[in-house]
Amino acid sequence: MRAALTAGCVVTILLGLVAQVRIVPPPSTTPILYTSAKKYAMSAWMKGDDRFPLGAAIFIQDRNGRRPLLGDFFASADPAVSPDGSHLLFAGKKTSRDCWQIWEASIHGDELRRITACRDDCVRPLYLPDDRIVYAQRANGKFGIVATARTNGSTLSLTYSPANFIPTDILRDGRILFESASSVGGRISSDIYTVYSDGSGVESYRCDHGSHRHSGKQVNSGDVVFAEGPTLARFTSALARQIAIPVPSEEYAGDVVETPDGDWLLTSRPGPGKSFAISLWKPGTHVMTPLVSEDNTNAVQPTLIQRRPVPKRHPSALHDWSYANLLCLNAYTSKSKFSENSIAAVRLYARTSTGSERLLGEAQVERDGSFYLRTPADQPLKIELLDAQGRTLKKEAGWFWLRRGEQRVCVGCHAGPETAPENAVPAVLLRSIVAADMTGAKTRIAAGGH
Repeated sequence: MRAALTAGCVVTILLGLVAQVRIVPPPSTTPILYTSAKKYAMSAWMKGDDRFPLGAAIFIQDRNGRRPLLGDFFASADPAVSPDGSHLLFAGKKTSRDCWQIWEASIHGDELRRITACRDDCVRPLYLPDDRIVYAQRANGKFGIVATARTNGSTLSLTYSPANFIPTDILRDGRILFESASSVGGRISSDIYTVYSDGSGVESYRCDHGSHRHSGKQVNSGDVVFAEGPTLARFTSALARQIAIPVPSEEYAGDVVETPDGDWLLTSRPGPGKSFAISLWKPGTHVMTPLVSEDNTNAVQPTLIQRRPVPKRHPSALHDWSYANLLCLNAYTSKSKFSENSIAAVRLYARTSTGSERLLGEAQVERDGSFYLRTPADQPLKIELLDAQGRTLKKEAGWFWLRRGEQRVCVGCHAGPETAPENAVPAVLLRSIVAADMTGAKTRIAAGGH
């Protein structure tokens, strides 16, 4: 139920979250946090909307039973436990007229500290190394990803394209696992990406681009488990494509959590219009043990209260430049098929304030498929490959970005991060180590023969 807008936020009324609850004590003694919500619109962020339009509340379940963790909050959601298991981040509203802000508390729900002062909603926080956090911040109707120092509050935008973004996990290697929503054939869907904590190195986790992948989490094996449509799948490092997970027939919300015993906490429901519940599942079996099931209320976002390894710290490699460099080793190394010697040139486009494309320049592509560009930084960019007659061979549908001072090397065009490069010096660097300048508005063709 919605009322007026205040400070850019939708005012909501929390409808009775106290419901008839059925709890089965988990086999593991590890306590859990979860979010209870009358309505869970898990894909609403893809349009810049609220996932909990009727409010929500974080509950704790341990040996002493189940109880609200933050009783003096109008709404709370998105619990994330610190690596040492002592504190949690969450998105919260003190009153119905507040925006969602990022808060921190002890694992007992006290020692409250507000971290953000967002003019619009800030949600889905996660702990980074070096006393930093990352979260999604809404501005101008879209969610972008922001990193903030917990102590001095300095912030850094990590996303630079016109889409909605939301983080879902911090990988062991320090990268941020996130989702980006885009329109494909008039239908909005999401896919899974990674980015370093300085906004550099953004890439698709896999380039096969499935159908609406979301809510990815890394499990103990290092694989990333996520929801695709109603079921679950995983990425494993050795394979270029996802693997289906044979789970019981339900509709899954993702956000899978692995227990110390190797079992999984799953969030699922019998079908659309039903409420989500949390169950315990042993991989390879066909039976789920219910943990939390509430009448007409969703139980989502299970989170274990336990210690875990601190993710690797990512030391930034950004230079003090106003631009970025992009080196493509071989445009033929691609999931798209190109005939030998068919790629002659590359064009780079930027996005204008009105959303249209602006041609920045054109450069030669060498016979081995390599090219080297100097690009604008911290703004949406798009690449197009041309043949010798100037005809389009392939043009990106979406936008990417390079950070200020980034020196980016790509194996190929849309090659996928699992692809290894050839052990050879690219021809473009044998010809010149000066990048073709695309930072101006005037079209430019790099010197040299094809």
